[in-house]
Amino acid sequence: MQRAGGLHRAHTRGPGRILPGPPETPRLRRLPLMSLAMTTSATSRRRLHRICAIAVLAAALGGCATTAPQQAGEPPASVREPQQIDEARALVRAGEQLSGAARNANDAEVERLLSQLDNAALARAAAAMPEGDPLYNYAGRALLRRGLALPRPFDRAAWKFDAGNRPAADRDGYRPPVRLGVLLPLTGELAVAAAPVRDGLLAAYYSEQRRRPEITFYDTAGGAMGAYDRAVAAGSDFVIGPLGREEVSAVFQRGNLPVPVLALNRGTVNPPAGNASFSLSPEDEGLAAAEYLLARGARRVLAIGGADDTQRRAIAALRERLTERGGTVTDVASGSTEDFAPFAQKEGGIDAVFLATRGSTARTLMPKLALAGLGDRPRVATSQLQSGTGKAEQDRVLDGIAFPTEPWTTRGVRGLPSAGSVGQRLPSARGPAARLFAFGVDAWLLTAYLEHLALASDGRVEGATGVLRVDGFGNVQRTPAWSTFSGGNPVPLSDAGRG
Repeated sequence: MQRAGGLHRAHTRGPGRILPGPPETPRLRRLPLMSLAMTTSATSRRRLHRICAIAVLAAALGGCATTAPQQAGEPPASVREPQQIDEARALVRAGEQLSGAARNANDAEVERLLSQLDNAALARAAAAMPEGDPLYNYAGRALLRRGLALPRPFDRAAWKFDAGNRPAADRDGYRPPVRLGVLLPLTGELAVAAAPVRDGLLAAYYSEQRRRPEITFYDTAGGAMGAYDRAVAAGSDFVIGPLGREEVSAVFQRGNLPVPVLALNRGTVNPPAGNASFSLSPEDEGLAAAEYLLARGARRVLAIGGADDTQRRAIAALRERLTERGGTVTDVASGSTEDFAPFAQKEGGIDAVFLATRGSTARTLMPKLALAGLGDRPRVATSQLQSGTGKAEQDRVLDGIAFPTEPWTTRGVRGLPSAGSVGQRLPSARGPAARLFAFGVDAWLLTAYLEHLALASDGRVEGATGVLRVDGFGNVQRTPAWSTFSGGNPVPLSDAGRG
């Protein structure tokens, strides 16, 4: 294990920026340059036998909301709600008796029902839900994923973060742990991938001039559960990690954990009460792309990708969200496709193109899409679009493609040196690794502000990877920045038209 730092006090503010909050907002100071989260693939939510089984269980346990007596937390019968709300509420109550795969399937069906509502209907339904309505946290999460505001904070009866014996929070909500354990693969094959996460976390940690916890790193190469137990035995009152999907699932399946965890991935189950998970997943990018396209009226989308697992998972999430909201992925074409005319000429046409490819592949696709008459369609990509780019004269063909990215690598983040300047001196912060470096920065911010995010009305942090919130189940919801290419150079999407 490795140690860094100790308790330290000063008067300057630390990393991040909290919105909304008091006039004094925390920020990252000049960093001393010290030396993926993936998630489980999206499961099918439309298997008829599963839905029927869930419906039968819901009827047995709670009954239909239109026939059962009114229960605490239900709106009055005189309030007319969409049918999807009634059905989803019954499923949520049924889900309280489920666990494992059955619970995941039940939750998936709840999300599918809510996805059928347009923005206005979903917002109205959520605002009408009284405190304690078991459906509210699901509706609130759906609102956040669409970039919409919550009518009130999440109900925290089931998930509430306990800061334990930490010293009182500062005015801006800064309340870090006393002893922090970090679980990462410090040796072995995954050590290279973990290095930028570690360095980003340390950069943010050392930039903080207020009280800091004692921090100790534990190598997960020999097993994440053993590393967690060592951190607990050493007196850690908060743990960051582990990084692998299977490791996160194993830790969360323990149930009640003696020390709370911020996992750096999404497992197969929701975090136990008082714990949280944070990821940069391809599924999240697929969902973000679907919402981006739906907001612009695109319903029929041609997806292009390869056999890469990350690309397939992004496309699967895009397809799932579009289907839920009344759209469709018309086809999934390979990046090596030579002629796109057969896809473009299908009945109904193509509204937009989704590119789950690297930039080097996307460059070869642009002339082919133009020949098929798709050159003028909106084009949205994953963050992989930046891979294999860097020469403006070659990348001009990518102009106009929207893709999700991190504020730090495009606009810069207040108080944090630019990605370019940091990358010049620190290899783990340049190129594709810059994204994971920013992920590490935000892991520290979440650790220091988790209680604030859990308790504040619409609590959020402007982090290096995007705007961060915590939903009612302990999952960090990240709203990425959007960028495009202009003149062959990546720029913030809002600045694409500037000279």
